[in-house]
Amino acid sequence: MYRLLYPMRTYLVVSGKDEETNIMAADWVTVLSHRPFMVGVAVSPKRYTHRLIKKYGEFVISVPTLKMLDDVWIAGTRSGPSKLGEMNITLVPSKKVSVPSIKEAAANIECRVADARDYGDHTFFVGEVVDYTYYESVFSPRSVSIKVGLLAHVSWADFVTFEKRIYKPTERL
Repeated sequence: MYRLLYPMRTYLVVSGKDEETNIMAADWVTVLSHRPFMVGVAVSPKRYTHRLIKKYGEFVISVPTLKMLDDVWIAGTRSGPSKLGEMNITLVPSKKVSVPSIKEAAANIECRVADARDYGDHTFFVGEVVDYTYYESVFSPRSVSIKVGLLAHVSWADFVTFEKRIYKPTERL
């Protein structure tokens, strides 16, 4: 039962380009390596995003905030590029991939597919990060501002943000 791993951070995966551009909500995103910086995302072959990642070999992982919740919902419940007209986002050119980034996102991580393997009913796409953009007001070199409302998915239609309190472990020597 995969729901035992929730809540999980929620991301937007941008794929395709031009009139094929698509945005999918995804929880199954993870860091795989620091050097080289690699991330992975699991996508069902039934999804339009799957076809676009296979076709172009690139994708962007965008980090949404609470202000983007309606857009996350649209991206997660509607299929195909036609939903972009319903979303309140601005697509902007990425630095090193042909897939666009989302201006309103707290960060955009540009990836080129390094590997893709099928596991059960999903394909796990491994992306080597070739560039990224982020808002310094959210991500500093040593911390992340949780005040912006980074999203985590709890259940089908429920999301949470992280509370404004940070807990640190007690050091024991």
